[in-house]
Amino acid sequence: MNNYNIKADFENMDIVAIHNFLSKESYWAKGIPLETVAISSKNSFCAGVFDGEVQIGFARLITDYATFAYLADVCILEEYRGKGLSKMLMKYIMDLEWTKGLRRILLATLDAHSLYQQFEFRSPQNPESLMEIKRNNIYQNG
Repeated sequence: MNNYNIKADFENMDIVAIHNFLSKESYWAKGIPLETVAISSKNSFCAGVFDGEVQIGFARLITDYATFAYLADVCILEEYRGKGLSKMLMKYIMDLEWTKGLRRILLATLDAHSLYQQFEFRSPQNPESLMEIKRNNIYQNG
């Protein structure tokens, strides 16, 4: 695939580029502070899609590496969409040996169900057993 490659680990991520997308382009983290992106990424398993050395995509797993993970902040820059890069990123993550052994992987999405269904994500079997605290617009100045 052209000059596209995937790198893992926080040290390889361009936090400024990730912050720029999340804070300005995403529907789930508008206004998120740079420091919050840095801390959350440092405390997660990170994977990024790169065009040469320029980061154009990102995803992270918040995980204990043994039983559970929450997939978050999956994004591809708009000008790179439609090239199969989000699928490439998801395949990379889901093919890791340790992710194959996780008992549960959760995510939340408003618009990418067809992508995640390719990787066996489904609606919860027992949604009544799930609970959440959701703080909408937490990063917006009020």
